[in-house]
Amino acid sequence: MTDQTYQPTLSQLRAFVAIAEYRHFGTAAARLSVSQPTLSQALASLENGLGLQLIERSTRRVLVTPAGKRLLPQAMATLEAADRFVASAAGSGLGGTLRMGIIPTVAPYVLPALLPELRTQLPSLVPHVIEDQTARLLDGLRSGVLDVALLALPADASGLVEIPLYTEEFVLVVPRGHVFAGRRDLSPADLDSLPLLLLDEGHCLRDQTLDLCRSSDAHPGTVGDTRAASLATVVQCVAGDLGVTLIPEMAVAAETSRGTLDIARFAAPAPGRTLGLAFRASTARTEDYEHLADIIRGLRPV
Repeated sequence: MTDQTYQPTLSQLRAFVAIAEYRHFGTAAARLSVSQPTLSQALASLENGLGLQLIERSTRRVLVTPAGKRLLPQAMATLEAADRFVASAAGSGLGGTLRMGIIPTVAPYVLPALLPELRTQLPSLVPHVIEDQTARLLDGLRSGVLDVALLALPADASGLVEIPLYTEEFVLVVPRGHVFAGRRDLSPADLDSLPLLLLDEGHCLRDQTLDLCRSSDAHPGTVGDTRAASLATVVQCVAGDLGVTLIPEMAVAAETSRGTLDIARFAAPAPGRTLGLAFRASTARTEDYEHLADIIRGLRPV
């Protein structure tokens, strides 16, 4: 039975929401930047105070109990209200902790310029960077684990606002001396029958590449069981003559600097992707996030 005098802390609620989202104590602890014992204690204190089991944990899986499912939306709403309260108290301008999610095909190429610029323009801001795939970043936004996310648009997620930043072209990376090397007049149909290397499932760049092939009725050749979790690995496979790949313009300089690769570009209008910021529609910090968007636009790495 719930003690009517009990008042949960925000840390306890964040622990509950994170565990309910990730269904894994280790992952939830990492996302909140706390130790796993601290996370477990926060959940236990919340459950004891409420007199309810919110999370069912076994050696194999983590489940949200019926009581947990009933209370989860209210826990998320409480955290959102607390964030709005802090934002209002801080007044105008970004300051304090900013939990910023970034997809892996953007983070290595944007952060080297963005983080120093944030220190210069927003010295009171403390960014916490979480690199992850799009689906998990969207989950983090909805649950309150993240404040904003830098990703490819459209995300088409309910309850979120999207601010487009800029569009960048895709570039074909080929082994040195490839027949397409140096061309600037490719069409998506030219991908037909090429041994196209892709990122692993879950990466939006993989889906965008496959959508491009489907739109032009191109049928790239198979590349066996080769799978990669990063653009750097895919590009090294190209250098090893295992195939070709598409990468965003922002990655070209960093990933082709070793001199063992060539590139080819598409004729206008070239295929590409639009990057943007996403955040909860319920936030009180829309103007602050628009300012953040302006800073990122000014650092466009192309």
